[in-house]
Amino acid sequence: MLPFLKHLFSASTSAPSAEWQPLRRSAAEERIRQQWIEDQVYLNWMGPFYKAYHYQKAGLPNPQFRVQLLREDGRQGALFFYDPSIGPGNFRHLLDFIRDRVLALGYNLATSDQRSLQHPTYTETTYKHFLKPQPRDCTETGRCNQRFGNIMVDLVSINGQPGFLRLFSNPYDNDIFTPAQTFDEMLEAIFDMPSAPPAVQKLIKKYARK
Repeated sequence: MLPFLKHLFSASTSAPSAEWQPLRRSAAEERIRQQWIEDQVYLNWMGPFYKAYHYQKAGLPNPQFRVQLLREDGRQGALFFYDPSIGPGNFRHLLDFIRDRVLALGYNLATSDQRSLQHPTYTETTYKHFLKPQPRDCTETGRCNQRFGNIMVDLVSINGQPGFLRLFSNPYDNDIFTPAQTFDEMLEAIFDMPSAPPAVQKLIKKYARK
């Protein structure tokens, strides 16, 4: 994974290109996801990932999940690494659940795309949601509330195996908008949830492959 991450965040432009295609879920996949939400299976990871993020910020080890902090070109973000205990089905549902949490904060879904890149030794597949704040809540001065700026959440898989979820905020640097809220405030609004009760913990395997 380390060589892949170095390549992913390098400035090289020699990586193979591929066109983005619309990301669509089948009716069956959506039915399963809705049941997953109703069962609150997301509680198994939202709070723990949020805790792992703050452990990483403090430079402390976290025995449960790995998180890496990101900063590039004015954007702030984090990688939430896949763990086999989660299961690929649950990890995919987490991607769409985070999207829904951002929508609930007053955002529009601009695009949902996917693409696969064939590298010499592996295939990299990315599933991405890109969200923009709705142009509302404008003050008397005409400056509109950008909330956290644009938000991107994606899931990167290597050879069909989940690698990580990546979450970025990209605030507007423009006098048209009010200053953006912080990345930490955004994570709190999205991830800060109570722990999963035992009955919900038992449902992890049910959706691990779905």
